[in-house]
Amino acid sequence: MDVEIVDTGLKRDSCGRRIESEAERERLLEAYDVSGLTQKAFAEQHGLAYSTLVYWLKLRRQKKEAVAGPACVSLFQEVSMPSVSPLVLEVRLPDGMVLRGGDAASLAALAKALRC
Repeated sequence: MDVEIVDTGLKRDSCGRRIESEAERERLLEAYDVSGLTQKAFAEQHGLAYSTLVYWLKLRRQKKEAVAGPACVSLFQEVSMPSVSPLVLEVRLPDGMVLRGGDAASLAALAKALRC
């Protein structure tokens, strides 16, 4: 019986799964972005488990979100309201809060700020 051991250079864990460096992972994700393929088709074409590709994409998305921070940076916005206004506008928010004022733009900004 002849046995030949071939080293492909791929690192594998104890379960036989491929271990990729972070640089190789990023290269594959960039290739996926421009491929136009579905996740499943790309994974099959590059010899990846579909779940591995999905996991890598999830990690990348979480990393981007952590760097970008939350979408709502400030819960408060300073609004100047005139002391006396002949026209009083009223905005009722879904939670029952009522906003009153004479400037529609300021009320809209306040309502938007309270929505975060």
